[in-house]
Amino acid sequence: MEGDAFIPYGRQQIDDDDIDAVVEVLRSDWLTTGPKVAEFEEAVSDFAGARHGVAVSSGTAGLHAAMAALDLEPGDEVIVPTMTFAATANAVVFQGATPVFADVDSGALLVDPNGIASLITDRTRAVIAVDYAGQPADYTELRAITAEHGLALVSDACHSIGATLAGRSVGSLADLTVFSFHPVKHITTGEGGMVMTDDRALADRMRRFRNHGISTDHHQRAEVGTWFYEMVELGYNYRLTDIQSALGLSQLQKLPRWLDRRNQIAGMYRERLADIRGIAPLEMRPDRSHAYHLYVVRVAAKAGKTRDTVFAALRSAGVGANVHYIPVHIHPYYEREFSTAKGSIPVAEQAYEEILSLPMHHGLEDSDVDRVVHELVRALGS
Repeated sequence: MEGDAFIPYGRQQIDDDDIDAVVEVLRSDWLTTGPKVAEFEEAVSDFAGARHGVAVSSGTAGLHAAMAALDLEPGDEVIVPTMTFAATANAVVFQGATPVFADVDSGALLVDPNGIASLITDRTRAVIAVDYAGQPADYTELRAITAEHGLALVSDACHSIGATLAGRSVGSLADLTVFSFHPVKHITTGEGGMVMTDDRALADRMRRFRNHGISTDHHQRAEVGTWFYEMVELGYNYRLTDIQSALGLSQLQKLPRWLDRRNQIAGMYRERLADIRGIAPLEMRPDRSHAYHLYVVRVAAKAGKTRDTVFAALRSAGVGANVHYIPVHIHPYYEREFSTAKGSIPVAEQAYEEILSLPMHHGLEDSDVDRVVHELVRALGS
């Protein structure tokens, strides 16, 4: 299939409705801190079943805002699954606290509740669950653990907007839930994110945090006709613009059908890969719906074929396979600064040697899926 276009593992889909929404804001009086931000927050909150949404400049900014809202301090600990993007743990470090890395279950690569209790100390303040690939973590079990020990439960749901657990939407399952709107995610604002919570005090704290720690923003001051503001705590410029919010509002209207398409693609992969030796898709739990930010398989090493050789063959064939993720505890920074080491978290480390992300985005055609599978079979020598 030489000469075929490259198939990326993920990408945005922008149409004329999105462009028109952005242009409308560009012609308005408010490019940032204006009414579209609040409108976007309300729309996402309604979609996710949360009382409050706080829009921020990225998913990473959302994680940082969540950690700041919990008043983390040096000496505090937060339990974090090691199978995640580094930003999940970095947000803990930004606040001077210490991430304590947890292993995952081998079937779905979600944080294993059975391993959490042994990591809790008198310094533990919170547990972060990661909805790896788009499947909700085991929040019922995690909630029981955090409630027993008086800990906050935070959901890194940057992969899972629109997913559900036992009929409840992601966004309503934890004390704080963080979404990402990066271009490879389900909807995009270019860069952007949002934190969901039912706790007004936490929401107010995060709104100050995203705005330099200042008690009001420019739009609020304009509405009441005052110039006066005070910085009440240390914060950052993590604001999302009205331009981005308009794009997000337009994209959000399409999210249900895009989620349906991602699930259709996942079903096609499952069907076509079912009889291919050496490939095992991740486990899908029966009590939840999956958002499929990623479609991850495990590649069993055989006859000189490893995950890395398969990855290289797919890339050479124009298929944008990827790997998600290197476990955070074996990144050089964490090994150097927190004395973490390879060999300490076995399930995640073994999975890392085998996992491969196949292209997954709602713009894929059926023929793209067929081509990915064809090239995967060829790469395996099956």
